[in-house]
Amino acid sequence: MSYVLYTYWRSSAAYRARIALNLKGVAFESVPIHLVRDGGEQSTIAYRSINPAAVVPALRLMDGRVLTQSLAIIEYLEDTHPEPALLPNEPFLRARVRAAAQIIASDIHPINNLRVARYLKGTLGQSQESTANWMRHWMHIGLTAYAELVDKSADFSFGNSPTLADICLVPQLYNARRWGLDLGDLKRLTAIEGRCLALDAFVRASPEPQPDAETT
Repeated sequence: MSYVLYTYWRSSAAYRARIALNLKGVAFESVPIHLVRDGGEQSTIAYRSINPAAVVPALRLMDGRVLTQSLAIIEYLEDTHPEPALLPNEPFLRARVRAAAQIIASDIHPINNLRVARYLKGTLGQSQESTANWMRHWMHIGLTAYAELVDKSADFSFGNSPTLADICLVPQLYNARRWGLDLGDLKRLTAIEGRCLALDAFVRASPEPQPDAETT
């Protein structure tokens, strides 16, 4: 029996989990949860019994227990599959990597996800362009802060191999492009992204190769 990842091809949080699983060499089965169709499969009773928060990802372990929240899943994988390491051993550096990851996972993502976009457009009546401006504004602030934290002399955000921070960065840049954010002043981040996307673990985790990927 393998791990089961409840995922959606374009979810940046699920994208993070896929990258981590691939980097760790952990085999898993993908179970797509469509976040848009018919009001969203994440809202069904069946899926809420797996993840009461009604979001993806969720990871079912081989013993049947379930973990939710992408960073918690990744930290679990770090503890149970320590190689390759996604966090440095030294406590200060470890905290710096976590801080960068949290800029994306805690500062940007909670106000830039599908639920927020739906609320802005549906409940508050904002136009598509107003919603896009909201998304771009907060992404740019967060990504600019991230760029100030990274190691300017390393190949990746911190050091010469991917860390938890890079696992969060790459999906966020994918999302930024979807919303039309100009990344011209974030060349350090796009250079890091390019190095990540040269790695098979990131390529296989990217949205387009996923079994539930859509072309429109």
